[in-house]
Parts: sequence; structure tokens; C-alpha cells
Amino acid sequence: MQDILRRIEDLYDELVAIRRDLHMYPELGFEEQRTAGVIEKYLRKLGLETQRMTKTGVVALIEGSQPGPVLMLRADMDALPMEEENDITYKSRNPGVMHACGHDAHVAMLLIAAKILVEKRDQIKGTIKLVFQPNEEVAGAIHMINDGVLESPKVDAVMGQHIWSFMESGKIGIASGPIMSGLDVFKIRVIGKGGHTGAPENSIDPVLCAANVIQSVQMLQTREISNLNSTVIMFGKISGGTKGSIIPDEIEMEGTIRFLYKGGPDSEEQPTERFIRIVRGICTTHRCECEIAIEHENIPLINDEEMSDLAYQAAQMVFPSTRAIEINRSLASEDFSEFTDRVPGVFIFLGTANPEAGSDYAHHNNCFNIDEPTMKQGVAMHVLGALNFFEHAETLSFIKNLEQKQD
Repeated sequence: MQDILRRIEDLYDELVAIRRDLHMYPELGFEEQRTAGVIEKYLRKLGLETQRMTKTGVVALIEGSQPGPVLMLRADMDALPMEEENDITYKSRNPGVMHACGHDAHVAMLLIAAKILVEKRDQIKGTIKLVFQPNEEVAGAIHMINDGVLESPKVDAVMGQHIWSFMESGKIGIASGPIMSGLDVFKIRVIGKGGHTGAPENSIDPVLCAANVIQSVQMLQTREISNLNSTVIMFGKISGGTKGSIIPDEIEMEGTIRFLYKGGPDSEEQPTERFIRIVRGICTTHRCECEIAIEHENIPLINDEEMSDLAYQAAQMVFPSTRAIEINRSLASEDFSEFTDRVPGVFIFLGTANPEAGSDYAHHNNCFNIDEPTMKQGVAMHVLGALNFFEHAETLSFIKNLEQKQD
């Protein structure tokens, strides 16, 4: 292990250089042409063949010294449509686009990990599939799955991580079970009948109806869904009307429903289906019509217990104190959930919040930045996590079941 940590230290300047280069030239989802080119060039220098997938995604294989299972390591690539406000030498040079979620660091960490894993091929009893995924911010994972990223060769397990400004530097978050929320995005159009605010009886007021909707749907979280199942309904946008003395014809509202459990019409809780029922009922009561559009963006991210144990074992080697290893869950969402829904996997949180480094701003903030030394820990988690997987693969129940089916 110590030789791996020393090697990461030797490659630190290269790690920072890659991350800062990517930070200066951020690209939106499915537009990551330059980013993909940087990745391909680096991997080819390592002697790996690369494959483009799903427009700008990049896939490569590290073949081990012996046959065995296939482990997928994933990093996301895309940036956000935001103007960067950081005063740094490597500030975004693409106006209106910024790496405000750490994906530049994710790519850099996996590239350096790939270099070390290529050097450690003799310890790999199987295959590592490196996946650089586009458009994570708008659910790009499912498109890669539909294009066959989990096949040829078939993936048996998956590992991923997210640099995390909600956790202080020097800590890591690992937990089994649900760790990130499912996400449904809604748009509601409440249609009434406009008129004069001095004669409201001659109108049908969509404003009062919308206000009732906003308040009433909150009861789902405490009266219809168990408090043990985290559910958050938030309205982020309300628009309508032209003047204070005019009752508008309609009000538009947008927001999100987040849930830390299996959602959908077949689930016991059915948060979105209940939400629709209440909205329609309130609109009927107010004599308004309504149009409801739901976009099912992400399903909950659920970590496999055995894969989480392997990640915990790796973290014990990387972090000097077990007190640095925390149980962490979040109602943010991540399309890595599409991978863990299909194969056993684990997704971890790498703390990067450090006020002295200016890295304690929330993700998706115009001043978001990272505490760059924490990337060394991210590289170590990729490398040691992968090697630990192959060392213990034969003991994993899902690998045993796979081998029995093949026999």
C-alpha cells in the first residue's frame, strides 16, 4: 500500500495540472469533445485502446494478468451552465460554463488511477473497465447503459465517487443501502379565469389555488409517508401575472420531489403519484384546471452491502483515523444510481471542504472550488478499492452466484 501512496504523491503535480486544464475548458453535457480528447490521449499513452460511446463518452479496458470478473470505475465529465466568479489563474475560459460540481477532479483522479492500475496489472485478476461518462447533470448514465456500456465485457460490479464540499477535507463518507435520493422534477400549470382584483367573484383565482397547492402537498411528508422514509417536496419557481391589480389567467410552478427509497407507481410510498392526486384535487376545489408534467430524472442510489464493505476496507488504508470515515447520505441525486440498479456497486463521498482553500462553497455555486490535495485520497480510493475488489472477489456472494450459473 505504501508504494501506491508514494506513487500518488509523485504524480500529484500531474494530477493538479490535468484538473486545472479541464477546469479552464468546461463543456456541457454531450458537448465534452475537448474533454474526451484529453482523456483519449492520456489513456492511449498508457497503452490502452479507447472507444467513444454515447457521443462524447470514453471507455477503455485494463486487462489484468489473470482472467476474472469485470469491475467498472466511472467518472463524470460535464460542467454546468454557470458563470464562474472565482479569482483563480485557472478560471473557466468558456463564458457561461463552469465546473461547479467537481467533475473536472473526477476525471483527473480516474486518469491518474488508471496510470497506477496499469502499472499494477500483475495484481489484477480480471478486467477494469474505465468509463468517462457525459451529461451526468441530466441523467446521461441511462444513455450509456442503453448503448451497452455494461456489456462487452459484461460488468460484474461498479465503483464511483464524488468529491463533496458538504464534508470537510480529510473525511470520507461510506454507507450501504440508500445514500442519494430519487428525483422527480415537476411542472404545474394552474389555469383559472383572469379579472379585476376589485371584483374577484367574477374570476377564478389561480394564485390562491397555487398557494394552497404549495402548502397542502407538504402533508405528504408527515401524514401519508413514513417519517422514516425521507421525502422532500420543494418549489423552486413560481411565475404568473402582470400587475398587482390584475387576477392572472394562470400560474406556473416548478419544483422537485426527492425520496430516499424506491419510488414509482409500484412502490409502497408512491410520492409522485400522491403528489399528483393532491394537486388535482385542490385545483378541482378551486374550480381551476391544471396541467402536470413529471420528468423522472433519477432513481435512488443504493449501495450494495458487500461492495460498501470493500470500500470501507480501502478507506481504512487511505485515511489515518477511522474517525475520518463517516456514514453519509444525501437528498441530492446522482445518475450513478442507474448503474447500481443493475449491478452491485458502491458510491462514496470524498470530503473537500476547507475554508482556508475557499472550498467550502456548495456544489452548483458560482464560487465552487475544491481543496486539491484531497484528490490524492480520491486516487487512492480508486486504486486500493479496485485492488481490494479483485483480492476478495471470490468471497463475494454475487460473484459466487455468477460462477455457479456459468457452471
